[in-house]
Amino acid sequence: MNEYDSGKMADVLRAYEGMEQTDAPEEADVILFNTCSVREKAQEKVFSDLGRMRPLKMANPNLLIGVGGCVASQEGGTIVKRAPYVDMVFGPQTLHRLPQLLAARRTSGQPQVDISFPEIEKFDHLPQPQATAGSALVSIMEGCSKYCSFCVVPYTRGEEVSRPFVDVLREVQSLLAQGVVEITLLGQNVNAWCGAMEDGENGDFAFLVQALATLEGLQRLRFMTSHPKEMSSRLIATYASTPKLSSHLHLPVQSGSDRILAAMKRGYTALEYKSIIRKLRAVRPDIMLTSDFIIGFPGETERDFEATLALAAEVDFDAAYSFIYSPRPGTPAANMPDEVPAEVKAERLQRLQNRVTAQAQVHAQNLLGSVQKVLVERASRKDTQEWAGRLDNSRIVNFTGTPDMAGQMVDVKITEVWAYTLRGECVAC
Repeated sequence: MNEYDSGKMADVLRAYEGMEQTDAPEEADVILFNTCSVREKAQEKVFSDLGRMRPLKMANPNLLIGVGGCVASQEGGTIVKRAPYVDMVFGPQTLHRLPQLLAARRTSGQPQVDISFPEIEKFDHLPQPQATAGSALVSIMEGCSKYCSFCVVPYTRGEEVSRPFVDVLREVQSLLAQGVVEITLLGQNVNAWCGAMEDGENGDFAFLVQALATLEGLQRLRFMTSHPKEMSSRLIATYASTPKLSSHLHLPVQSGSDRILAAMKRGYTALEYKSIIRKLRAVRPDIMLTSDFIIGFPGETERDFEATLALAAEVDFDAAYSFIYSPRPGTPAANMPDEVPAEVKAERLQRLQNRVTAQAQVHAQNLLGSVQKVLVERASRKDTQEWAGRLDNSRIVNFTGTPDMAGQMVDVKITEVWAYTLRGECVAC
């Protein structure tokens, strides 16, 4: 989602201000930070990075510095107080107002702050999407209404709001017409999409997936990130009826302990989560599963953690994003007593990561010698003959290729494997 938003910021400034991106901050007229507040480390890094921009501002008073994203929503005008050289503060839902914020800053000479939640307005004001590769991101909803006790997202991105079906359809059709072959649908809880239809009713996510899969030119469809509560029977059945739907699902579980899941307000038990996985594998046996885990949530005991390890082993995840719990201001969990020592949290995190890495190694070994359909994404920075592409199950493979392959689907035989890296040979090159 952050990658998508960053791209849209660049699109808006290109369309309305005639600006182009530069990798050299000292050459820039505008410097924007797109921020994340999911973890404390990411939030503090914002102010560290802002500090490095201060000398540029002093050398060039006309330079405009903006802070967007979730930290902007959470901190608002406090950012300007802490870093007075910041000119604009805007939230994820107001990034489309960047041209107006720039104009107001230039005219008034005063910092501009807009962290409102105008629901779906931004999608009506964003420029038409421009494809630059064979794959593209399409945001279909904003916000989250789950209010997990540890999570700041509902407060920084607002409640769940779905884009109308026709709007999503038109954006996808536009991208396919430009040569895109793979679409990734985005949302904080993407499978909670319930966009308005032309008949006045609301469609569900399973319908959207099935409808998009019928479009000519689309070869592969992905989505992220999902919530277990929204993995409906209709959506699970879609994996059986829709070959274009990727054989990869990122489904955050966070913990394997029912006691901790209840404290997190996740709305499901470990058994219910595993039931979803069994149903998915019944209709798509080769599906690769990845997940999120929070380690050291307030009150987590060794027994709770062992339940998490057991779930990770039973589900047999291919990869996982796992982090030590980070209290976020304004969330219920931030007020819970946390008596788990830091060294215990670190040790538990390492044990979980070792478990998942061992599983990933086995999954990789199972791919050895197989021929996989790969979407060629990018050339190596070190060797222009080396290319990287993504398998249907979302793993990356490196192989020798040519520039004309970029954005194309090619068959690659997997010749070497490591836990998270693959090596292959193009079959018909």
